[in-house]
Amino acid sequence: MVRTRFAPSPTGYLHLGGLRTALYTYLYARKMGGRFILRIEDTDQEREVPGAVQKIYDSMHQAGLTYDEGPDVGGDFGPYIQTERRDLYPKYAQELVEKGGAYPCFCTKERLDQARAEAEAKGETYKYDKHCLHLPKDEVQQRLAAGEPHVIRQNVPLTGTASFDDALYGHVEVDCATLDDNVLIKGDGLPTYNFANVVDDHLMQISHVMRGTEYLSSAPKYNLLYEAFGWEVPTYVHLPVVMRDSSRKLSKRYGDPSFEDLLDMGYLRDAIINFIALLGWSPRSEREFFTLDELEQVFDLDGLNKSPSIFDMNKLTWFNGEYIRKLSPEAYLEAATPWLKQALDETKFDFVRIAQLLHNRTEVFKDVPEMVDFLSEMPAFDNELYTHKKMKTDPAVALNALQAMRPVLSGITDWTEENLHSTLMSAIAEAGMKNGQVLWPLRIAISGKASTPGGAIEIAYLLGKDETLRRMDQSIAQLNG
Repeated sequence: MVRTRFAPSPTGYLHLGGLRTALYTYLYARKMGGRFILRIEDTDQEREVPGAVQKIYDSMHQAGLTYDEGPDVGGDFGPYIQTERRDLYPKYAQELVEKGGAYPCFCTKERLDQARAEAEAKGETYKYDKHCLHLPKDEVQQRLAAGEPHVIRQNVPLTGTASFDDALYGHVEVDCATLDDNVLIKGDGLPTYNFANVVDDHLMQISHVMRGTEYLSSAPKYNLLYEAFGWEVPTYVHLPVVMRDSSRKLSKRYGDPSFEDLLDMGYLRDAIINFIALLGWSPRSEREFFTLDELEQVFDLDGLNKSPSIFDMNKLTWFNGEYIRKLSPEAYLEAATPWLKQALDETKFDFVRIAQLLHNRTEVFKDVPEMVDFLSEMPAFDNELYTHKKMKTDPAVALNALQAMRPVLSGITDWTEENLHSTLMSAIAEAGMKNGQVLWPLRIAISGKASTPGGAIEIAYLLGKDETLRRMDQSIAQLNG
Protein backbone atom coordinates (compact mmCIF):
# COMPACT_ATOMS: atom_id res chain seq x y z
CA MET A 1 0.00 0.00 0.00
CA VAL A 2 1.11 3.55 -0.74
CA ARG A 3 1.87 5.38 2.51
CA THR A 4 3.03 8.99 2.32
CA ARG A 5 3.87 11.44 5.06
CA PHE A 6 4.14 15.16 5.59
CA ALA A 7 6.67 15.83 8.34
CA PRO A 8 6.96 19.55 9.18
CA SER A 9 9.03 21.06 11.97
CA PRO A 10 7.08 23.26 14.42
CA THR A 11 9.09 26.39 13.72
CA GLY A 12 6.26 28.73 12.73
CA TYR A 13 3.51 29.08 10.17
CA LEU A 14 3.04 26.69 7.26
CA HIS A 15 4.93 28.38 4.42
CA LEU A 16 3.77 27.93 0.86
CA GLY A 17 6.57 25.57 -0.16
CA GLY A 18 5.61 23.36 2.77
CA LEU A 19 1.94 23.58 1.83
CA ARG A 20 2.75 22.41 -1.70
CA THR A 21 4.74 19.45 -0.35
CA ALA A 22 1.85 18.57 1.94
CA LEU A 23 -0.62 18.92 -0.94
CA TYR A 24 1.31 16.70 -3.36
CA THR A 25 1.92 14.12 -0.64
CA TYR A 26 -1.79 14.13 0.19
CA LEU A 27 -2.91 14.00 -3.45
CA TYR A 28 -0.67 11.07 -4.33
CA ALA A 29 -1.92 9.04 -1.37
CA ARG A 30 -5.52 9.75 -2.31
CA LYS A 31 -4.96 9.02 -6.01
CA MET A 32 -3.37 5.67 -5.16
CA GLY A 33 -5.93 4.73 -2.51
CA GLY A 34 -3.21 4.87 0.15
CA ARG A 35 -2.70 6.47 3.54
CA PHE A 36 -1.56 10.02 4.30
CA ILE A 37 0.31 10.56 7.56
CA LEU A 38 1.18 13.72 9.50
CA ARG A 39 4.34 13.51 11.61
CA ILE A 40 5.78 16.34 13.68
CA GLU A 41 9.59 16.49 13.54
CA ASP A 42 10.41 18.47 16.66
CA THR A 43 13.85 17.17 17.60
CA ASP A 44 15.40 20.60 16.98
CA GLN A 45 14.07 21.99 20.25
CA GLU A 46 15.98 25.27 19.99
CA ARG A 47 14.06 26.31 16.87
CA GLU A 48 10.62 25.21 18.04
CA VAL A 49 8.09 28.05 18.28
CA PRO A 50 5.48 27.79 21.06
CA GLY A 51 2.06 27.03 19.61
CA ALA A 52 3.47 26.04 16.22
CA VAL A 53 2.26 22.43 16.48
CA GLN A 54 -1.32 23.62 16.86
CA LYS A 55 -0.80 25.99 13.92
CA ILE A 56 0.22 22.98 11.81
CA TYR A 57 -2.95 21.11 12.77
CA ASP A 58 -5.06 24.20 12.07
CA SER A 59 -3.41 24.87 8.70
CA MET A 60 -3.84 21.27 7.56
CA HIS A 61 -7.52 21.33 8.49
CA GLN A 62 -8.02 24.75 6.86
CA ALA A 63 -6.36 23.48 3.70
CA GLY A 64 -8.67 20.45 3.63
CA LEU A 65 -5.72 18.03 3.78
CA THR A 66 -7.25 15.38 6.02
CA TYR A 67 -4.61 12.96 7.30
CA ASP A 68 -5.37 9.33 8.12
CA GLU A 69 -2.82 9.11 10.92
CA GLY A 70 -1.26 11.82 13.04
CA PRO A 71 -0.65 13.13 16.55
CA ASP A 72 -4.18 14.39 17.06
CA VAL A 73 -6.01 11.56 15.25
CA GLY A 74 -3.95 8.52 16.29
CA GLY A 75 -3.00 5.50 14.22
CA ASP A 76 -1.23 2.15 14.41
CA PHE A 77 2.29 3.55 13.97
CA GLY A 78 2.41 6.26 16.65
CA PRO A 79 3.51 8.25 18.45
CA TYR A 80 3.59 10.74 15.58
CA ILE A 81 5.66 13.40 17.37
CA GLN A 82 9.38 12.66 17.31
CA THR A 83 10.17 13.80 20.85
CA GLU A 84 7.56 11.28 22.02
CA ARG A 85 9.54 8.61 20.16
CA ARG A 86 12.88 9.58 21.67
CA ASP A 87 13.36 6.23 23.42
CA LEU A 88 13.32 4.45 20.04
CA TYR A 89 16.30 6.13 18.43
CA PRO A 90 19.17 5.15 20.77
CA LYS A 91 18.26 1.49 20.25
CA TYR A 92 18.59 1.82 16.47
CA ALA A 93 21.72 3.94 16.84
CA GLN A 94 23.31 1.19 18.91
CA GLU A 95 22.30 -1.37 16.31
CA LEU A 96 23.95 0.78 13.66
CA VAL A 97 27.13 1.05 15.77
CA GLU A 98 27.24 -2.72 16.04
CA LYS A 99 26.85 -3.03 12.27
CA GLY A 100 29.73 -0.58 11.72
CA GLY A 101 27.53 2.12 10.24
CA ALA A 102 28.03 4.55 13.13
CA TYR A 103 30.30 5.23 16.11
CA PRO A 104 30.37 7.24 19.36
CA CYS A 105 32.22 10.57 19.15
CA PHE A 106 33.57 12.26 22.28
CA CYS A 107 35.13 15.30 20.59
CA THR A 108 34.60 18.55 22.45
CA LYS A 109 33.20 21.68 20.88
CA GLU A 110 36.64 23.28 21.28
CA ARG A 111 38.36 20.54 19.27
CA LEU A 112 35.75 20.71 16.52
CA ASP A 113 35.90 24.51 16.37
CA GLN A 114 39.69 24.40 16.09
CA ALA A 115 39.58 21.80 13.32
CA ARG A 116 36.98 23.82 11.45
CA ALA A 117 39.05 27.01 11.77
CA GLU A 118 42.17 25.22 10.49
CA ALA A 119 40.28 23.91 7.46
CA GLU A 120 38.88 27.34 6.68
CA ALA A 121 42.35 28.88 7.01
CA LYS A 122 43.52 26.48 4.30
CA GLY A 123 40.54 27.31 2.14
CA GLU A 124 39.16 23.79 2.57
CA THR A 125 35.62 22.60 3.32
CA TYR A 126 35.55 21.22 6.84
CA LYS A 127 34.86 17.50 7.32
CA TYR A 128 35.07 15.54 10.54
CA ASP A 129 38.33 13.55 10.55
CA LYS A 130 36.91 10.30 12.01
CA HIS A 131 39.12 10.83 15.07
CA CYS A 132 36.84 8.88 17.42
CA LEU A 133 36.25 6.04 14.94
CA HIS A 134 39.80 4.88 15.64
CA LEU A 135 39.59 4.85 19.45
CA PRO A 136 40.22 1.42 21.04
CA LYS A 137 37.00 -0.44 21.85
CA ASP A 138 37.83 -0.82 25.54
CA GLU A 139 38.46 2.94 25.84
CA VAL A 140 35.14 3.66 24.14
CA GLN A 141 33.32 1.34 26.57
CA GLN A 142 35.02 2.92 29.58
CA ARG A 143 34.14 6.44 28.50
CA LEU A 144 30.54 5.45 27.78
CA ALA A 145 30.28 3.69 31.15
CA ALA A 146 31.61 6.81 32.85
CA GLY A 147 28.81 8.85 31.26
CA GLU A 148 31.16 11.04 29.24
CA PRO A 149 29.24 13.41 26.91
CA HIS A 150 29.19 12.13 23.35
CA VAL A 151 27.25 12.01 20.10
CA ILE A 152 26.73 9.19 17.61
CA ARG A 153 28.11 9.85 14.12
CA GLN A 154 27.36 8.11 10.86
CA ASN A 155 30.35 6.17 9.52
CA VAL A 156 30.43 7.17 5.86
CA PRO A 157 32.85 5.11 3.73
CA LEU A 158 35.97 6.95 2.60
CA THR A 159 35.79 5.47 -0.87
CA GLY A 160 33.14 4.40 -3.34
CA THR A 161 29.85 6.09 -4.13
CA ALA A 162 26.52 6.62 -2.47
CA SER A 163 23.50 6.75 -4.73
CA PHE A 164 19.74 6.66 -4.95
CA ASP A 165 17.01 6.80 -7.55
CA ASP A 166 14.54 9.65 -7.61
CA ALA A 167 11.17 9.54 -9.38
CA LEU A 168 11.80 13.00 -10.83
CA TYR A 169 15.60 13.37 -11.08
CA GLY A 170 16.51 9.79 -11.91
CA HIS A 171 19.72 8.20 -10.68
CA VAL A 172 21.75 10.43 -8.36
CA GLU A 173 25.27 9.41 -7.33
CA VAL A 174 27.90 11.13 -5.19
CA ASP A 175 31.46 10.35 -4.19
CA CYS A 176 31.57 9.16 -0.56
CA ALA A 177 34.80 11.10 -0.08
CA THR A 178 32.76 14.32 -0.32
CA LEU A 179 30.36 13.31 2.46
CA ASP A 180 30.75 14.14 6.14
CA ASP A 181 30.18 11.86 9.13
CA ASN A 182 27.04 13.64 10.27
CA VAL A 183 25.76 13.45 13.82
CA LEU A 184 22.87 10.99 14.19
CA ILE A 185 22.24 11.22 17.94
CA LYS A 186 22.98 14.55 19.63
CA GLY A 187 24.49 15.09 23.04
CA ASP A 188 21.02 15.51 24.55
CA GLY A 189 20.02 12.07 23.34
CA LEU A 190 17.67 13.35 20.65
CA PRO A 191 18.18 12.31 17.04
CA THR A 192 19.03 14.70 14.25
CA TYR A 193 16.69 14.99 11.29
CA ASN A 194 19.10 12.88 9.23
CA PHE A 195 18.61 9.89 11.51
CA ALA A 196 15.09 10.27 12.83
CA ASN A 197 13.44 10.60 9.44
CA VAL A 198 15.06 7.38 8.22
CA VAL A 199 14.08 5.40 11.33
CA ASP A 200 10.57 6.81 11.40
CA ASP A 201 9.95 6.34 7.68
CA HIS A 202 10.97 2.70 8.04
CA LEU A 203 8.94 2.02 11.18
CA MET A 204 5.89 3.80 9.76
CA GLN A 205 6.23 1.84 6.50
CA ILE A 206 6.39 4.99 4.38
CA SER A 207 6.48 3.94 0.72
CA HIS A 208 6.99 7.35 -0.93
CA VAL A 209 9.00 10.25 0.48
CA MET A 210 8.17 13.63 -1.06
CA ARG A 211 10.26 16.63 0.01
CA GLY A 212 12.06 19.66 -1.40
CA THR A 213 15.21 19.51 -3.50
CA GLU A 214 17.15 21.02 -0.58
CA TYR A 215 17.30 17.42 0.69
CA LEU A 216 18.55 16.04 -2.62
CA SER A 217 22.21 16.25 -1.58
CA SER A 218 21.49 14.51 1.74
CA ALA A 219 19.56 11.59 0.26
CA PRO A 220 22.69 9.53 -0.55
CA LYS A 221 23.61 9.57 3.15
CA TYR A 222 20.11 8.42 4.04
CA ASN A 223 20.48 5.53 1.63
CA LEU A 224 23.71 4.50 3.31
CA LEU A 225 21.70 4.21 6.53
CA TYR A 226 19.02 2.12 4.84
CA GLU A 227 21.71 -0.14 3.41
CA ALA A 228 23.50 -0.47 6.75
CA PHE A 229 20.26 -1.53 8.44
CA GLY A 230 19.24 -3.76 5.54
CA TRP A 231 15.94 -1.90 5.16
CA GLU A 232 13.87 -1.38 2.01
CA VAL A 233 14.44 2.07 0.52
CA PRO A 234 11.28 4.16 -0.13
CA THR A 235 10.57 5.84 -3.45
CA TYR A 236 12.03 9.35 -3.39
CA VAL A 237 10.31 12.31 -5.02
CA HIS A 238 12.30 15.52 -4.60
CA LEU A 239 10.26 18.57 -5.52
CA PRO A 240 11.74 21.71 -7.13
CA VAL A 241 11.77 24.87 -5.03
CA VAL A 242 9.07 27.54 -5.15
CA MET A 243 10.66 30.88 -6.02
CA ARG A 244 9.51 34.44 -5.32
CA ASP A 245 11.24 35.52 -8.52
CA SER A 246 14.03 34.25 -10.76
CA SER A 247 16.69 34.82 -8.10
CA ARG A 248 15.10 34.29 -4.70
CA LYS A 249 13.22 31.51 -2.93
CA LEU A 250 9.99 32.24 -1.13
CA SER A 251 10.84 33.16 2.44
CA LYS A 252 8.91 34.50 5.41
CA ARG A 253 12.11 36.35 6.27
CA TYR A 254 11.57 38.61 3.25
CA GLY A 255 7.90 39.17 3.99
CA ASP A 256 6.50 36.50 1.68
CA PRO A 257 3.13 35.27 2.93
CA SER A 258 2.39 32.00 4.65
CA PHE A 259 -0.76 30.00 4.00
CA GLU A 260 -2.33 31.53 7.11
CA ASP A 261 -1.35 35.03 5.93
CA LEU A 262 -3.15 34.48 2.63
CA LEU A 263 -6.29 33.30 4.40
CA ASP A 264 -6.13 36.33 6.69
CA MET A 265 -5.83 38.57 3.63
CA GLY A 266 -9.05 37.20 2.21
CA TYR A 267 -7.80 34.68 -0.32
CA LEU A 268 -10.10 31.68 -0.61
CA ARG A 269 -8.80 28.28 0.49
CA ASP A 270 -9.87 26.60 -2.74
CA ALA A 271 -8.15 29.24 -4.87
CA ILE A 272 -4.90 28.93 -2.92
CA ILE A 273 -4.89 25.12 -3.13
CA ASN A 274 -5.69 25.14 -6.85
CA PHE A 275 -2.95 27.70 -7.52
CA ILE A 276 -0.34 25.93 -5.38
CA ALA A 277 -1.07 22.62 -7.12
CA LEU A 278 0.03 24.14 -10.43
CA LEU A 279 3.39 25.32 -9.05
CA GLY A 280 5.47 22.40 -10.27
CA TRP A 281 2.78 20.09 -11.59
CA SER A 282 0.92 20.15 -14.88
CA PRO A 283 -2.32 18.34 -15.77
CA ARG A 284 -0.89 18.25 -19.31
CA SER A 285 -3.90 20.16 -20.67
CA GLU A 286 -5.06 23.76 -20.94
CA ARG A 287 -7.30 23.35 -17.92
CA GLU A 288 -6.41 25.46 -14.87
CA PHE A 289 -9.30 25.21 -12.43
CA PHE A 290 -9.65 22.14 -10.22
CA THR A 291 -11.44 21.43 -6.98
CA LEU A 292 -9.53 19.44 -4.36
CA ASP A 293 -11.65 16.38 -5.16
CA GLU A 294 -10.79 16.74 -8.85
CA LEU A 295 -7.08 17.10 -8.05
CA GLU A 296 -7.25 13.85 -6.09
CA GLN A 297 -8.43 12.14 -9.28
CA VAL A 298 -6.00 13.65 -11.80
CA PHE A 299 -2.75 14.17 -9.85
CA ASP A 300 0.17 11.95 -10.86
CA LEU A 301 3.93 11.95 -10.57
CA ASP A 302 4.37 12.14 -14.34
CA GLY A 303 3.00 15.67 -14.30
CA LEU A 304 5.75 16.95 -11.99
CA ASN A 305 8.55 19.01 -13.49
CA LYS A 306 12.12 19.70 -12.39
CA SER A 307 12.17 23.45 -12.97
CA PRO A 308 11.67 25.85 -10.05
CA SER A 309 8.26 27.50 -10.03
CA ILE A 310 7.63 31.21 -9.63
CA PHE A 311 5.01 32.21 -7.07
CA ASP A 312 3.24 35.05 -8.87
CA MET A 313 1.08 37.00 -6.41
CA ASN A 314 -0.73 38.72 -9.26
CA LYS A 315 -1.67 35.37 -10.80
CA LEU A 316 -2.93 34.13 -7.43
CA THR A 317 -5.02 37.29 -7.08
CA TRP A 318 -6.51 36.71 -10.53
CA PHE A 319 -7.22 33.09 -9.56
CA ASN A 320 -8.90 34.24 -6.40
CA GLY A 321 -11.09 36.73 -8.25
CA GLU A 322 -12.27 33.95 -10.54
CA TYR A 323 -13.12 31.78 -7.54
CA ILE A 324 -14.98 34.63 -5.84
CA ARG A 325 -17.11 35.22 -8.92
CA LYS A 326 -18.12 31.55 -8.85
CA LEU A 327 -19.49 31.88 -5.31
CA SER A 328 -23.23 31.92 -4.85
CA PRO A 329 -24.64 35.28 -3.68
CA GLU A 330 -25.24 33.72 -0.26
CA ALA A 331 -21.69 32.37 0.00
CA TYR A 332 -20.23 35.69 -1.10
CA LEU A 333 -22.28 37.59 1.49
CA GLU A 334 -21.13 35.21 4.23
CA ALA A 335 -17.47 35.60 3.24
CA ALA A 336 -17.68 39.37 2.78
CA THR A 337 -19.61 40.24 5.94
CA PRO A 338 -16.63 40.20 8.36
CA TRP A 339 -14.76 42.51 6.01
CA LEU A 340 -17.77 44.83 5.54
CA LYS A 341 -18.07 45.10 9.31
CA GLN A 342 -14.54 46.50 9.46
CA ALA A 343 -15.80 49.62 7.65
CA LEU A 344 -19.55 49.75 8.13
CA ASP A 345 -22.19 49.45 10.84
CA GLU A 346 -24.36 46.49 9.86
CA THR A 347 -27.42 48.09 11.45
CA LYS A 348 -27.15 51.16 9.21
CA PHE A 349 -26.43 49.64 5.81
CA ASP A 350 -28.00 47.04 3.52
CA PHE A 351 -25.21 44.44 3.43
CA VAL A 352 -27.15 42.23 1.04
CA ARG A 353 -27.31 44.99 -1.57
CA ILE A 354 -23.70 46.03 -0.98
CA ALA A 355 -22.59 42.42 -1.46
CA GLN A 356 -24.51 42.26 -4.75
CA LEU A 357 -22.67 45.35 -5.97
CA LEU A 358 -19.26 44.13 -4.80
CA HIS A 359 -19.44 40.49 -5.90
CA ASN A 360 -18.04 40.84 -9.41
CA ARG A 361 -15.59 43.57 -8.41
CA THR A 362 -13.83 41.69 -5.62
CA GLU A 363 -10.49 39.98 -6.22
CA VAL A 364 -9.36 39.70 -2.59
CA PHE A 365 -11.57 40.24 0.43
CA LYS A 366 -9.00 42.42 2.18
CA ASP A 367 -9.84 45.11 -0.40
CA VAL A 368 -13.52 45.22 0.62
CA PRO A 369 -13.25 47.69 3.54
CA GLU A 370 -11.50 50.26 1.37
CA MET A 371 -14.09 49.78 -1.37
CA VAL A 372 -16.97 50.72 0.93
CA ASP A 373 -15.52 52.94 3.66
CA PHE A 374 -16.80 56.07 1.85
CA LEU A 375 -20.32 55.00 2.82
CA SER A 376 -19.46 55.41 6.46
CA GLU A 377 -17.53 58.63 6.14
CA MET A 378 -17.38 61.05 3.24
CA PRO A 379 -13.74 61.45 2.18
CA ALA A 380 -12.20 64.79 1.26
CA PHE A 381 -11.75 65.24 -2.50
CA ASP A 382 -10.68 67.83 -5.05
CA ASN A 383 -13.23 69.43 -7.37
CA GLU A 384 -11.14 68.32 -10.34
CA LEU A 385 -12.57 64.86 -9.71
CA TYR A 386 -15.72 66.08 -11.47
CA THR A 387 -13.77 66.49 -14.70
CA HIS A 388 -14.45 63.56 -17.04
CA LYS A 389 -13.64 63.91 -20.74
CA LYS A 390 -15.92 61.12 -21.90
CA MET A 391 -18.87 62.46 -19.89
CA LYS A 392 -17.93 66.02 -20.86
CA THR A 393 -18.15 67.16 -17.28
CA ASP A 394 -16.18 69.64 -15.22
CA PRO A 395 -16.81 71.50 -11.92
CA ALA A 396 -19.10 74.03 -13.63
CA VAL A 397 -21.22 71.32 -15.27
CA ALA A 398 -21.28 69.45 -11.97
CA LEU A 399 -22.53 72.48 -10.03
CA ASN A 400 -25.36 73.00 -12.51
CA ALA A 401 -26.37 69.32 -12.37
CA LEU A 402 -26.29 69.10 -8.57
CA GLN A 403 -28.30 72.28 -8.12
CA ALA A 404 -30.89 71.01 -10.62
CA MET A 405 -31.25 67.60 -8.96
CA ARG A 406 -31.15 68.71 -5.31
CA PRO A 407 -34.88 69.63 -5.14
CA VAL A 408 -35.81 66.54 -7.17
CA LEU A 409 -34.14 64.22 -4.64
CA SER A 410 -35.51 66.23 -1.74
CA GLY A 411 -39.04 65.62 -2.98
CA ILE A 412 -38.74 61.82 -3.06
CA THR A 413 -40.62 60.16 -0.18
CA ASP A 414 -40.27 56.51 -1.21
CA TRP A 415 -36.45 56.12 -1.08
CA THR A 416 -35.99 52.92 -3.06
CA GLU A 417 -33.60 52.21 -5.92
CA GLU A 418 -36.47 51.77 -8.32
CA ASN A 419 -38.08 55.07 -7.38
CA LEU A 420 -34.75 56.91 -7.33
CA HIS A 421 -34.01 55.61 -10.82
CA SER A 422 -37.37 56.49 -12.37
CA THR A 423 -37.56 59.91 -10.71
CA LEU A 424 -33.99 60.95 -11.59
CA MET A 425 -34.22 59.75 -15.19
CA SER A 426 -37.46 61.62 -15.71
CA ALA A 427 -36.01 64.79 -14.18
CA ILE A 428 -32.85 64.56 -16.31
CA ALA A 429 -34.92 64.16 -19.47
CA GLU A 430 -37.24 67.04 -18.54
CA ALA A 431 -34.22 69.28 -17.89
CA GLY A 432 -32.79 68.43 -21.32
CA MET A 433 -29.57 67.19 -19.72
CA LYS A 434 -27.51 64.13 -20.56
CA ASN A 435 -27.52 61.17 -18.15
CA GLY A 436 -23.74 61.08 -17.75
CA GLN A 437 -23.51 64.80 -17.08
CA VAL A 438 -25.80 64.35 -14.09
CA LEU A 439 -25.07 60.89 -12.75
CA TRP A 440 -21.26 61.23 -12.82
CA PRO A 441 -21.22 64.49 -10.80
CA LEU A 442 -23.87 63.09 -8.45
CA ARG A 443 -21.76 60.02 -7.77
CA ILE A 444 -18.69 62.16 -7.04
CA ALA A 445 -20.71 64.53 -4.86
CA ILE A 446 -22.06 61.78 -2.56
CA SER A 447 -19.11 59.39 -2.56
CA GLY A 448 -16.01 61.55 -2.99
CA LYS A 449 -14.52 58.78 -5.15
CA ALA A 450 -14.18 58.16 -8.88
CA SER A 451 -14.50 54.40 -8.52
CA THR A 452 -17.28 52.89 -6.45
CA PRO A 453 -19.33 49.70 -6.33
CA GLY A 454 -22.50 50.83 -8.01
CA GLY A 455 -23.36 54.20 -9.47
CA ALA A 456 -25.02 57.33 -8.12
CA ILE A 457 -28.46 55.75 -7.70
CA GLU A 458 -27.21 52.69 -5.81
CA ILE A 459 -25.02 54.84 -3.56
CA ALA A 460 -27.86 57.25 -2.83
CA TYR A 461 -30.07 54.32 -1.86
CA LEU A 462 -27.41 52.87 0.46
CA LEU A 463 -26.71 56.23 2.12
CA GLY A 464 -30.37 57.05 2.67
CA LYS A 465 -32.15 60.30 1.94
CA ASP A 466 -30.82 62.47 4.77
CA GLU A 467 -27.15 61.58 4.26
CA THR A 468 -27.44 61.87 0.47
CA LEU A 469 -28.87 65.39 0.73
CA ARG A 470 -26.34 66.37 3.38
CA ARG A 471 -23.46 65.29 1.14
CA MET A 472 -24.97 67.06 -1.87
CA ASP A 473 -25.24 70.29 0.10
CA GLN A 474 -21.65 69.93 1.28
CA SER A 475 -20.40 69.29 -2.27
CA ILE A 476 -22.43 72.19 -3.73
CA ALA A 477 -20.92 74.48 -1.10
CA GLN A 478 -17.45 73.20 -2.00
CA LEU A 479 -18.09 73.89 -5.69
CA ASN A 480 -19.28 77.41 -4.86
CA GLY A 481 -15.93 77.93 -3.19
